[in-house]
Formats: sequence, C-alpha cells, structure tokens
Amino acid sequence: MGLRIDQDHTRFKAIVRGKIKQNLRKYVQQGEMLGKKGKEFISIPVPFIDVPRFKHGSRQGGVGQGDGDPGDQIGQGQPQPGDGSGKAGEGEGQHVLEVDISLDELAQILSEELQLPNIENKGNDKIVTSRIKYTGINTIGPQSLRHFKRTFKEALKRQIATGTYDPSNPVIIPRKQDQRYRTYRMESLPQTNAVIIYMMDVSGSMGDEQKEIVRIESFWLDTWLRNQYKGLETRFIIHDAVAREVDRDTFFHTRESGGTMISSAYKLCRDIIKADYPAASWNIYPFHFSDGDNWSADDTRTCIELLKTDILTDVNQFAYGQVESPYGSGQFIKDLREHLGDHAKVALSEVTDKDAIYGSIKDFLGKGR
Repeated sequence: MGLRIDQDHTRFKAIVRGKIKQNLRKYVQQGEMLGKKGKEFISIPVPFIDVPRFKHGSRQGGVGQGDGDPGDQIGQGQPQPGDGSGKAGEGEGQHVLEVDISLDELAQILSEELQLPNIENKGNDKIVTSRIKYTGINTIGPQSLRHFKRTFKEALKRQIATGTYDPSNPVIIPRKQDQRYRTYRMESLPQTNAVIIYMMDVSGSMGDEQKEIVRIESFWLDTWLRNQYKGLETRFIIHDAVAREVDRDTFFHTRESGGTMISSAYKLCRDIIKADYPAASWNIYPFHFSDGDNWSADDTRTCIELLKTDILTDVNQFAYGQVESPYGSGQFIKDLREHLGDHAKVALSEVTDKDAIYGSIKDFLGKGR
C-alpha cells in the first residue's frame, strides 16, 4: 500500500512539473507570484489538474444494510432522494491548484526550458564553512541533544517488556536508561560564493512599469544563481545623476526627478567590488537596468572605460538590460554594442515588456559564465 501511495505521489509530482514547464513563460511574466515566495519554496497556481478524490457510484447499499435472513440474495440498495433545494448550475468548474515547489526545482525547470548551461565557477580559492552533521544516536549526551521520539520509544519498549504498560491508561514515563541523544560531528565544506550587484536608473523616465519588469527579472536571476552557488549575496545601487547603495525595498520603490549619469553607478560598483569581494574568491555578477538615457556622450565614454579597465577584469559577467520606456532614448545599449558587444564577459538584452523577460533571462544566463 505504501509503495502504491509513493508511486501515485511521484506521478502526481511529475504531472505538476509538466504543467509548470508548459506554462513557464506565463509564470515568468507574473509579478504577483513573487508575493508568495518563501525562503525555500514558492507557491505556483497550476491550472487544469483534476484533484484526486473518492467518488461514490450511482448506486449504494449492499451487505450490512436493511433486513434479511441467511441465504437471501444480496441486492443493491437504492439511493435515497436528497432533501436540498435550489437549482443546480451547469458545467464543471475549472480547478486551479496552488502547489509549493522548491526554488531549486524551479531553477532546474528554468534551466531545462531555456537550455541554460551550468556555470563554470572561476578561481580556485574557496570559502570554507563548517556545519554540524548528525551521525547517530547514543545513550549519553547533553540535554540539548536529547532525542525525544527515540527516548519515549525506548521507554514504551521497556514498559511493554516488563508488563507495566496499560493500554487503557497509556502513560509513558522515561527513565535514565531510556534516554537517547543525537551524536554529531563538525565537517568543513568548501563553499563557492557569489555576489549579485544590481544597479538601476531611478530617474523620472523609469516608471513603475519599468521597475516591475526589473523586479520580476531579478527574482528569476536570483533563483537561478542560488541554484548554482551555495552562498549568494545581493547588493543594490540606485542612480540618477548620483549613485548610492540601498536595501532591496528602497531599490524597487524609489523614483527621482533628476538627470542620469550612469558612470556614478559604475564607480560605486567598482568600489564595492574592490572593498568587499576579492576577485580570486568571489564570483561577481553586476546587472544594470536603465531605459538607455545618459547625461552625455562624455559620460558614456567614461562608463565604457570603467568597464574595460576596472569592472570586467574582476567579474564573471557584466549584464546590461535596457527596459523600454516612452521617455528613454535607448542610446546606451547601442554604444555598449559598438564598443563591447563582442566581449566574452558582456551580456546585453533589450526588455521591451514583461513578455520579453523570458528571452532576456536566456540572454543573461546563456553563456554559462
């Protein structure tokens, strides 16, 4: 019976996974799904799955119902008419089932659908972390490691063996010899770490729709990179004519009215990398989003020089996403293509609307850097 349940559960999970893959492009566009994100799992509404349930046949009755004598033929009882009122509706409702899926599995589905390569970690230096690994059960140990279930199980076995267990009054009192404790050992784990540095233009031309596109895309970028690296940090930089580092909430909800000087963000990004993330030990991913407007051609030249001499030498990949805005000129990506379009560490993408997020993710992650 247990094997049958496991088989059914595995089959149901496979069906759910197939539905998610089938509708992945739609999920990528949905910002409201991000509100249901937990630390390790996310809830996804999966349509058109018939929820398994028991269903009575059209006729009920049988053995054990009604009068009868030994030898009488067993017949089928007739269902009793209901006493409800009201008019029944027509047609079957559509099932929408919310399922919890781990962020790791979501990243794997994204990888399969977009055919993303696994990232080759750069550098040989590792950050070593320690963790506790529980290895077994012992009869001695500190109270903080007491295994309650195993302790009460031992007490129950002892009371049954000695005949002191009373099923009508199932009181189990552990004794000293019943105590069981977890045993553990410390193990060192090499852990390759990564950092994402998000940069975004928050000048007046970047409206709420553009920021929502950035918010959705950053969720999928985070999900994918967390699947590739055990340790992932995120830093956030906003800029108009001046750049400053902020927290996540401020990053997605700030709007300024000043001009745009992109080099201010790149200088701050460079300074953060130099101060906190040695290139030999960290995998570094700067992502910059704007509508393509910059203050001047001189500042654009400064940006390109910063990328060539300071940023690209230290990072795994620099990614620029240009979010279409009715107020932006869109010139900056053209300048990047002209000067850095062939660079192996540069990924460029134009995100015209939410539907373009799907392809933009592949633009950014498809190189496997």
